[in-house]
Amino acid sequence: MLLPRLQKPGLLMVLFSVAFFCATGVGVADDQAESEAKVSLKTGTWKTVQKIVQDNPGRIVVVDVWSTSCLPCMKEFPGLVGLHRDYPKDVVCVSLNVDYAGIPNRPAEYYRKRVSGFLEKQQAEFTNLLCTEESDAFFASQDLSSIPAVYVYGRNGKLLKRFDDSLFEEGKDEAFTYAADVTPFVKEHVNKK
Repeated sequence: MLLPRLQKPGLLMVLFSVAFFCATGVGVADDQAESEAKVSLKTGTWKTVQKIVQDNPGRIVVVDVWSTSCLPCMKEFPGLVGLHRDYPKDVVCVSLNVDYAGIPNRPAEYYRKRVSGFLEKQQAEFTNLLCTEESDAFFASQDLSSIPAVYVYGRNGKLLKRFDDSLFEEGKDEAFTYAADVTPFVKEHVNKK
């Protein structure tokens, strides 16, 4: 087969360049893929969280338990992202999504796309877990009546404080916020070194 003769040598160079970028995938799409690769979502349970706490002695571990069906959870989530950004050496941030409700035709993986989409928008570039234990069983095992809930572990791996609705005070809209409660608490413990 004969190829048509190109009248302008520059056109041949453009065609080869386009073919190269398409074949190798180099270009703008690469930058986008690299950015998205920083946000990942793995499956796990509370045992996975406890392993992360044990694997990080000398660092504070903050675990945020949340769901995409919980508006206060999503409203407060940027606080976790802020802790990760502000204290990258001292604080390990973990998010545990509990969307999975145990519905037979909706396994934990059913929620992956929705959860991943939210995490990417938040630029949650830390450990994100999609809980494979159904939410009611998880709440019962943690004696937790509602979310959001934030667990803060000290440098020794021991639980320092759990922020949840048990901290609710009369006259306040929320039991806790990152800005007023969690972040100052973590900052205090970071500075204790």
